[in-house]
Amino acid sequence: MLLCLCLGVGNAWASAPVVVLKVQDAIGPASADYLVRGIGRAADQGARLVVIEFDTPGGLDSSMRQIIQAILAAPLPVVVYVSPEGARAASAGTYILYAAHIAAMAPATTLGAATPVAIGMPGLPGSTDKPAAPASGAASGAGGSGPVDTMTAKQVNDAAAFIRGLAQLRGRNAEWAERAVREAVTLTASEALRAQVVDVLADDVTQLLERIDGRTVRVQSRDVVLRSAGLTHERVLPDARQRLLAVIANPSFALILMMIGIYGLIFEFSSPGFGVAGVTGAICLLLALFALQMLPVNYAGLALIALGMALMAAELLVPGFGILGAGGLIAFISGGLLLFDRDVPGLGVPLALVLLLAATSAATVLAGGGMALRARRRPVVSGAEELPGAAGVVTDVIGDEVWALVHGERWRVRSDAALQPGQAVRVRAVHGLTLEVGAEPEPAQTLGEKP
Repeated sequence: MLLCLCLGVGNAWASAPVVVLKVQDAIGPASADYLVRGIGRAADQGARLVVIEFDTPGGLDSSMRQIIQAILAAPLPVVVYVSPEGARAASAGTYILYAAHIAAMAPATTLGAATPVAIGMPGLPGSTDKPAAPASGAASGAGGSGPVDTMTAKQVNDAAAFIRGLAQLRGRNAEWAERAVREAVTLTASEALRAQVVDVLADDVTQLLERIDGRTVRVQSRDVVLRSAGLTHERVLPDARQRLLAVIANPSFALILMMIGIYGLIFEFSSPGFGVAGVTGAICLLLALFALQMLPVNYAGLALIALGMALMAAELLVPGFGILGAGGLIAFISGGLLLFDRDVPGLGVPLALVLLLAATSAATVLAGGGMALRARRRPVVSGAEELPGAAGVVTDVIGDEVWALVHGERWRVRSDAALQPGQAVRVRAVHGLTLEVGAEPEPAQTLGEKP
């Protein structure tokens, strides 16, 4: 996540002529917000060049297109630099690299594998991260054969046309770009330079600025000659808003928020108190819904999670001998596995987290159900239900009214037999505020004690 970039972060922008932005994670809403705002603020601050250091396994199509649109509309040159050594610009990263005014790579880096794939429910926006079968009637060079559904064909053809248009705009290898989409091919840095996919190789940002010096790029319908050698540069890290967005948009964190939110509301409604559980649950649930609307969600998985939590909560409220709890546990685990595509880099929920949350919920159900069962078996110790069978002592006999002390309380009593002060009695029934009692053969040893 972009959160890892924020160690010792300050939000002040420097006046350096070259602004360096850095992304080392899957392309998602947080990284898109960071790059789009970063490019805009660099232009506003009068920077002469923006360098995006890139290391990404892919990401969401919608976020990728936001970044590309920002690069194409930028009033200053944007350099996409795959760095450091060992980094990659796979899938969505390949498209963004093609959109840059200057495409650069460090040694021992790779790019490619840009075939789109739908994640979540059919019809939801896809991501660009893992291979799919090529569309029928693909351009020459496309591999594979066999029938392909219409949606996949549309996605592949649209992606191929999109990256081909970027290649033509920047004068790069359009044939290889289309193969990267249709065949998921990849290139190393040196191969990409020879194939005219990238413009330059560089070990670091300083060397990059030297090697692109004097090149001419087209920025908003005008030619700009880069004078970058010797320019100072400074990295601009995500601000507090972007770091918060990165945390919330993490699928694992979104799942935890949703779980806390639902349980908080359940506990508040089942046992109203000071509102802490309800307020916390409402806030967490709203944050979870915000995160889920930004992420490609499989709604069947979401429904299974909600069903599972509802069944486990029902087990807490209405103990069903473990049947509801076991069913809820199975539904929760199934939904957690289906909620996000675990094959999409950065957008899956780890299996270990799903199992941990399921185990936590099961422990809560077992603990709550056990306490409820013990409470049900415990004898009644207060209230009108506990009075029948209780012992007492007659205290006063005033005409037709007889009063007795039962459980330390003075009650009006009646009996078929005559009663005398000090006589032990035992409650047989309760009639409103009057107790029906019977005389005991011997005085009660302890007031309020049952036989």
